[in-house]
Amino acid sequence: MAWRHRNHCRKVRAEHAPLRASPLPPPTSRSLAAAAAVAELAERAFARAAGSPSTDGNAVRLLCDARENYPAWREALSGAKRYILFEQYIVENDSVGREFAMLLAERARAGVRVHVVVDWLGCWRALSLWRAVRDAGADVRVFNPPQLSSPLGWLSRDHRKTIVVDGEVGFVSGLCLSERWLGNPKRRLEPWRDTGIEIRGPAVAALEQAFAGVIAASGEPIDTSVFKQAQDIATAGDMRLHVVANEPNLAGTFRMDLVIASIAHRDLWLTDAYFVATSPYVQALRAAARDGVDVRLLVPGASDIPALSPLSRAQYRPLLESGVRVFEWAGTMLHAKTAVADRRWSRVGSTNLNLASWMSNYELDVAIENAAFAEQLASQYEADLSRSTEIVLTRRNRVRRAPSAEAVLDQGMQRASRRAASGSAGRAAAGAFSVGSALGAALTDRRILGPAEAGLLFLMALVACVVGIIGALWPRVLAWPVAVIAIWSGLAWAAKGLSLRRHKPSGPRVEQLEDAMQVNVDTPQAPGEEQGREKDTAARARDRVVSR
Repeated sequence: MAWRHRNHCRKVRAEHAPLRASPLPPPTSRSLAAAAAVAELAERAFARAAGSPSTDGNAVRLLCDARENYPAWREALSGAKRYILFEQYIVENDSVGREFAMLLAERARAGVRVHVVVDWLGCWRALSLWRAVRDAGADVRVFNPPQLSSPLGWLSRDHRKTIVVDGEVGFVSGLCLSERWLGNPKRRLEPWRDTGIEIRGPAVAALEQAFAGVIAASGEPIDTSVFKQAQDIATAGDMRLHVVANEPNLAGTFRMDLVIASIAHRDLWLTDAYFVATSPYVQALRAAARDGVDVRLLVPGASDIPALSPLSRAQYRPLLESGVRVFEWAGTMLHAKTAVADRRWSRVGSTNLNLASWMSNYELDVAIENAAFAEQLASQYEADLSRSTEIVLTRRNRVRRAPSAEAVLDQGMQRASRRAASGSAGRAAAGAFSVGSALGAALTDRRILGPAEAGLLFLMALVACVVGIIGALWPRVLAWPVAVIAIWSGLAWAAKGLSLRRHKPSGPRVEQLEDAMQVNVDTPQAPGEEQGREKDTAARARDRVVSR
């Protein structure tokens, strides 16, 4: 039976009722007082852990998938009158990317101040799209292109997906600009499952400051005089929230995630696209589950990076043994990053539960303290579980998909839909960190390894033996690459030292787009030439980025 992509923003059907939380007893004065005390402690913990004070008086609207996010973005951008702040990780050179680039160019020609920041790694194949936007008068910048002075600098990315219009409305999500989020029925590819929010109220000021911070930290700052302070923005609702603008090495979102896992006393439901968590976070989830908290983790059913599959599943066992329920999405791709705790606290944004997001990238998330919104997000979570398969431990203590009616449904959906390719350097970096953790644990015995990590250790053992044999028989094969890397690193460190001595900032660069980076994307091309020219154009653009 062909599976049709349906509206996920709906309540779970009756046959999935066992997945729903049991109804709460009527609150008493004592329970209300206790809840107020917990809320006060949580607010203080959130502010200190995330490094972000709370903002009251906001309205937040939940947006599901591209079918709700893209139209809301278009409407807000089309109505811009003063300025637009547009920050995106991935922009593809397809119908979606071209549409939004043309829309930004149109607003710039109409006299609207347009500021665009796109990540080089996520957008290098579509840099030519931004010529018309820049020529229309917009300020277009490319975040952290590769540079010889920083061999591993590419690991730090601007992974945020944020839009702010006129200081009145802002959007935070996990969605990028690509046809992949819309799906392709002809190729049996469903729309990607993703979540975003629309924010109105004083918290929009925090989104603007986060945008300005990315540029100011590593390039020429923009004029922020037109931005309003939070106290000068009219209230739009009754929601309290924290805007968590994470930067490399700050780990604000990581600390906040640990706080949420620590204070949740009834339920904690997590959705993540690239789950490769650290041991402290895994232990926090296990401790919550052992304490009676209903902890659930929803992740994609398949990884586009095969080496990461054993890493993710290696973390299933300790979670399942502690009572955490793990579910795998059965559709084309699950890309959402959300959390909801105790039907009171929620988080929506760009941060994945892995080291790359927590420690290396620029990320943006919103923590919302509102029971009505949390209930809405929890209902969405339950709807997502209706399209997922639960992972369980068998009698032989093996990790397997549950042999239930949901598993049969999952098999039918997989036959009717295909998995979509996805991934990023940040996800690969997170996998590398986890590989290092497993290998380090095997050498030092600093933690107990699980059976699921045996396959990974065998693979790395084979690689180590092959490298050792090559080093013994043909030492120059290893010596020359090591020498090149050592010299490159030495020169890079010397260059950074000179820059610091001259009081020049050192870090990821945000560079303005130059004419040399662009080509005319409207020029007709023969079908056989288009792909080759696109590659040549991307290579030339990559080499001609000039820093201001």
